[in-house]
Amino acid sequence: MSKPFHLVDLIDLDRDWVTKLFGDADRLRALRGSPRAPHPLRGKTAALVFHKPSLRTRVSFTVGMHELGGDAVDLGTVEVSEHGRESLKDVAHVLSGMTDLIVIRTFAHRIVRTLAEHATIPVINALTDFSHPCQVLADLYTLVRAGRDLDHLRVAWVGDGSNVCTSLARLGLLLGYDVIAACPEGYEPAVDVQLVRDPREAVRAADVIVTDTWVSMGQEAEHDQRVSDLEDYRLDAALLAHASDDAFVLHCLPAHPGEEITAEVLYGDRSAIWDEAENRLHVQKALLAQLLGAS
Repeated sequence: MSKPFHLVDLIDLDRDWVTKLFGDADRLRALRGSPRAPHPLRGKTAALVFHKPSLRTRVSFTVGMHELGGDAVDLGTVEVSEHGRESLKDVAHVLSGMTDLIVIRTFAHRIVRTLAEHATIPVINALTDFSHPCQVLADLYTLVRAGRDLDHLRVAWVGDGSNVCTSLARLGLLLGYDVIAACPEGYEPAVDVQLVRDPREAVRAADVIVTDTWVSMGQEAEHDQRVSDLEDYRLDAALLAHASDDAFVLHCLPAHPGEEITAEVLYGDRSAIWDEAENRLHVQKALLAQLLGAS
């Protein structure tokens, strides 16, 4: 079984690795807060680099390091950037000597790739404009915990073909589930995926429907145009009615009720969104332990 040194993207993973990750997440989840909770990262420090605002990512990685016995240091664009005080190559060398792992949430995917190229410690992509592997691993873990069979799973994506859609499609190629995306022209995902224009066609007989904000960080000036273009792709009760009777909804958050999703669906009994959010912590604890050789 191969184990990635870095988690830059999902394309290089294998199914056994993902299965073990989910098993470790279950074990850590069950022991959380108990006297038997393990602390395998005692003496380890993660450098958390945030170029984009964050709630779930920052909290889950910070709490995860602390619960596993480690520590975390926060860095931003002042310390780490493409055109800052030091080159990314030099930053990678310095952090490799002082910390044990780098977690970076940024805009350009090449920033993560450059750090991974030069670092001698693991680098985790905690989000780029291209992909969001940590989110999608938590999404799939949520589906597995809900008893869904990944070999017979139809995932419907509705709305803007964002970085999360790209990562869902890539992991689908690895794990064998089907992804069908309903996106308007100009909003297609950055990878090949089964694509339709009618959201009702995408969600028909789907086991899970996934959506994301229509206006991502850095796109605020395009808000009105994007909302207009995506108006017909809102995830509401009428659209959800076309899915399987036991289908549920995922959203990586933050959500904007009335835009990409209605409040009725977001807070309804077919929403697994809040379990999905919590699962970021459990999966990322397992990820930290695996990449630091403590699992």
